Amino acid sequence: MAEQTPGLYVRFAELSYPEVERLLALQQPKVALLPVGSTEAHGPHLPLSTDSLISEAVVGLAAGELAGRGHLAAVLPPIHYAVTEWAKDFAGSTSIGAEAAIGLVLGTCRAMRAMGFDRVVVFTAHLEPDHIASLREVARRYQADTGDALLFVDTTRRALAARLTPEFQSGSCHAGRYETSLVLAIRPDLVRMDLAAALPEHPVPLAEHIRAGKRGFLECDMPRAYCGAPAAATAEEGREILGTLATLVVEAVVASLA
Repeated sequence: MAEQTPGLYVRFAELSYPEVERLLALQQPKVALLPVGSTEAHGPHLPLSTDSLISEAVVGLAAGELAGRGHLAAVLPPIHYAVTEWAKDFAGSTSIGAEAAIGLVLGTCRAMRAMGFDRVVVFTAHLEPDHIASLREVARRYQADTGDALLFVDTTRRALAARLTPEFQSGSCHAGRYETSLVLAIRPDLVRMDLAAALPEHPVPLAEHIRAGKRGFLECDMPRAYCGAPAAATAEEGREILGTLATLVVEAVVASLA
C-alpha cells in the first residue's frame, strides 16, 4: 500500500508566491476555504466582526482536520463585507449591494479554481436572508461558468441546522446564546460579558417576521440588535458548536472528493 502524502494546513495570505507555486505542484487534493463574514451590529456586547470571527475560526478548524486526512487545505483571508441591510439602523453596520457581494465572492472562488485548487469551499456565519441568497447565486454562477460545484456549506438548510443548537434552530439567535458562546470560544477578550450577563432573554420569531415581509432588526422588535439568550452563553458550548460546524465543512469536502 502506498504511503499517504502528509497533509498541509496553510494560511494563504501569509505565503510568498514561490511558496504557493511549490504547494500547487504537490500531488494531493487541494482545497481552498473562503470565510465570508460581515461588519454589523451584534447586540451591545459583541463586536461588529462577529460573523467574520466565527467564519474564519470554523474554516481554520476544518482546514486542520482536512490536513490530517492528507489534503492541502488553504484558509483564504476572510471577506468582511456583505449584504447587511437588517442592521442598517445601528452604528457601524456596513452593507454592500448584492451584485457587489456576489462579484467579490464569485471572483475570489473563480481565481482559486483557475490557480489549481481542486475544490473551493465557502462558509459564512452571517445568516441574513439576502446574504444567503447572494451566496446561493454565487454557487449557481460558479457551476454554470466552470462546470464544477462550489461547496457552499449552508447551515440554514434544514439537514445541517438540525445538527446545531436549539437556539440556532429556533432562528432567535442573532447575538444570542449561540453566537455569544462562539465568540467566547474564539476571542473572549472581545465579549463584553458584563453587558451580556445583564441582557434579558429576548425570543424573537424571526422566521415568522421574514414570512410577514419585515426587513430589519427594528421592525422585528430587536431594539438592541440581539435576540435569544446571550447571558446563558459559555465558551464550552462555543467550542462544541465550532467542532460541529467544522465537521460539516469537512464532510462536504470529503463527499465531494469521493
